[in-house]
Amino acid sequence: MKQRGFTVIELLVVIVALIVIGIVGWQQFNEVQSVARDDKRRIAINTMYYNLEDIFYKTNKYYPETIDEKNLTSMDASLLTDPSGNKVGTGESDYRYEPVNCTDGHCKGYTLRADLEREADFVKTNKENK
Repeated sequence: MKQRGFTVIELLVVIVALIVIGIVGWQQFNEVQSVARDDKRRIAINTMYYNLEDIFYKTNKYYPETIDEKNLTSMDASLLTDPSGNKVGTGESDYRYEPVNCTDGHCKGYTLRADLEREADFVKTNKENK
C-alpha cells in the first residue's frame, strides 16, 4: 500500500527555500528604497543649487545666510525637507547649507551638502569656489 503526501524532509526543504527567497527579496527591496532616497537627496541639492545660482544670486549679487522657502521661491518648498521629514538648517537634517564669508546676511559663497546612505556626501559649492 502506497501512502500519499510529502515527507518531513521535503517540507523542510520547501520552507527553507521560501525563507531564503524572502530574505533575499527583503534585502533587494531595502536596497531599492535606499537608492530612491539618495536620488531624492541629489535632486533636492541640485534644485537648491540652481535656484541659488541662477535666480537668487543673479537677482541679488550675493548668497543668503540661510535658505528656506522665502528666499528660494522658484522651487518646490517640499524639496527643502529631507526624506526623514527634517527641514534644511535643522540639526537632524540630511541637508546642510553652509554659508561662507558673510556680512550682514550677505554671503560670498556656500556649500550645499547631503548625507547619502550608500555613498559619500553629495556636495555642491557656489560657482566661484570651483
